Amino acid sequence: MNELAETSWITGLMDTLGAPGAGLAIAAENLFPPLPSELILPLAGFAAGQGRMSLFSALAWTTLGSVLGALALYGVGAALGRARMLAIAARLPLVKVSDVEKTERWFQRHGSKAVFFGRMVPIFRSLISIPAGIERMPIPAFLLLTTLGSLIWNAIFVLAGYALGENWEEVTGYADTYSKVVLVAAGLAVLAFLAVRLSRSGPGQRRRG
Repeated sequence: MNELAETSWITGLMDTLGAPGAGLAIAAENLFPPLPSELILPLAGFAAGQGRMSLFSALAWTTLGSVLGALALYGVGAALGRARMLAIAARLPLVKVSDVEKTERWFQRHGSKAVFFGRMVPIFRSLISIPAGIERMPIPAFLLLTTLGSLIWNAIFVLAGYALGENWEEVTGYADTYSKVVLVAAGLAVLAFLAVRLSRSGPGQRRRG
């Protein structure tokens, strides 16, 4: 789906359902990250500026949509569970069960910050709910952190769209740059992990074994 088609779909949803349509679009974005919140949210702000919904409704419904989408992914993580996650990791090339266990320990120490700040990072803002579910983070804490983090992220884009009016699409340009920086950083981190893992499993290590 290209950006024009995405915009038409989101606009149609908001025209039909109003602010709840914006919330539904954001809930879907959590489950299908190719639907970018960076497009939905400023468009909701623009719609509020036109009087098609109130600014409060735009913020409330998009935040509710974020929470509902996050809860669905939390459920996926809870259903997956630790045992299945470790079994999957054991079958993956270049991934060790010890890597997953280290990640678990990291999440147990920093999970609250990860869930809160993760809501403001593209792609990860959806995916962070899965390890939270796997680790069975207490639901009240998960809901509070998700609501606060999502409200901050949503407010930035909704208010920007509201303020810019007809020029709301300018927001998506800055957001796209931010998303690319995050994705490049994530890609470099993965490459670094693979390089370290391949070097440790190289011929020199096999001779020592």
